[in-house]
Amino acid sequence: MELDDGAVNDLVSLGLSGYEARVYLALVTRESYTAAQVARAAHVPRQRVYDVLDALVRRRLAVPRPGRVAAFSAVSPELAVSRLMALQRESLKRLDQASTALAAALTPLWSAGQTHTDPLDYIEVLRDPKAIAERFASIQAQAAHELLSFCKPPFVAPAANTEGIRTVRRLRRAGGTARAVYTHDALGDADVLENVRRFGEAGEESRFLPELPLKLVVADASLVLCDMPDPMAGTGATTALFIEHPALAACLRMSFLAVWDQAGTVAELTEPD
Repeated sequence: MELDDGAVNDLVSLGLSGYEARVYLALVTRESYTAAQVARAAHVPRQRVYDVLDALVRRRLAVPRPGRVAAFSAVSPELAVSRLMALQRESLKRLDQASTALAAALTPLWSAGQTHTDPLDYIEVLRDPKAIAERFASIQAQAAHELLSFCKPPFVAPAANTEGIRTVRRLRRAGGTARAVYTHDALGDADVLENVRRFGEAGEESRFLPELPLKLVVADASLVLCDMPDPMAGTGATTALFIEHPALAACLRMSFLAVWDQAGTVAELTEPD
């Protein structure tokens, strides 16, 4: 006997398991079946059919027929569907009561939580180099009119940093500014100087100082990414902070501009005395 998949699915939606639905549909086709017979007809494993039949009997969807070999019969489909619907309504009633009680219990907690703010929810602490690089890329992408950087090794961006160059071009086309301050060490590093040249061609202004206190990125006087080197010398470990705080960003922007005014260009630092 081929079982109707649609009928199986409908019975499952009314709360039966797949095996229970298949066995019930098999039972309705005959006056009675033994467990072995209905297992074959419903394509249900023999070792499972007894549990399935017991479940149908408990739900009052099937009745046992005593005899030398026990057999089982289905109740009428109208009665079966009525009983399944009654069980579903009872289940929905319990869920409705439980959900009402849960909402009543949680609503005061939710309301109280709306007035609570984390005093540091504008600070993100980053320690993984990959996460730092991703946040740096994100700040570049978000910059709308100004991007200021203190650049010192080790650099987190890829060597080519094509995304950074695209950002600089985008900012300059929009009338914005991109400025970077490098350390004097960069003047002796051909790879870094090549990147400085490429960024310069894209529109970035660059200057140099003997030392920089830390790596820093300030975007649009609102977003900040800075490193906090481990004070234990020689560890090489660093922690980066991403801060979305306009007041702090404005202060760091003023600090950047003060350092910028003290720094020299490549031409000033490399021209012969």
